[in-house]
Amino acid sequence: MELINYQNLLAESIVKEVPSLINYIPNFITEEEEKNLIQEIYNAPLPKWTQLSHRRLQNYGGIPHVKGMIAEEIPKWLEAQIDKITLLNMFHKEKRPNHVLINEYLSGQGIMAHSDGPLFHPIVTTISCGSHTLLEFHKAIDTDNIESRKHEFSLLLEPRSLLILQDDLYHNYLHSIEERITDTITQARIKNLHMCSQIYKESQILKRSTRLSLTIRHVPKTSKFKLKFGK
Repeated sequence: MELINYQNLLAESIVKEVPSLINYIPNFITEEEEKNLIQEIYNAPLPKWTQLSHRRLQNYGGIPHVKGMIAEEIPKWLEAQIDKITLLNMFHKEKRPNHVLINEYLSGQGIMAHSDGPLFHPIVTTISCGSHTLLEFHKAIDTDNIESRKHEFSLLLEPRSLLILQDDLYHNYLHSIEERITDTITQARIKNLHMCSQIYKESQILKRSTRLSLTIRHVPKTSKFKLKFGK
């Protein structure tokens, strides 16, 4: 993707069929970049991984906390992607992304409905590597009963794509990934099919494989202490 293409990329990538504001950019990274990212992620030492009950993850830039994130140096292979996202001019100059969360989703794994919350500047950007997934959106309501939350719409996230959430979609909606090994294309439900890198047919079944999501955000509250990233 050449630099000149960034000028109108945000305006052209708005998903107009959903509440404000989502941008979806297919092929934001190249196949070679995807391959290199996956390699770097799996070259990380085992202690870099945090194992959760249904998936595992890596944190870069520090661990977000209500009292402030102690900033850590982000490796160059991730800074390169932060640079590309910064060129889209979504973040103010003083709010350059300073945190990357990498989630590994094996086929059949997902994540419960959640929001990114107040620890972050209210823009979240996500690069997908390795596999597609369906991201489900629910209107946030004041209840802990997941079953009562109304599903509003879905987005198909393709490998190498970039998703950007902000405004109403950040503050008033939850997003989730269902635990399943396949996804079925439903045109009425999936609102960005016309923006995807290829044509998908109604009722087409997509088989999931291992997906790595790189969620790139800005943490406003950071400590003045800065730790060096170990080589």
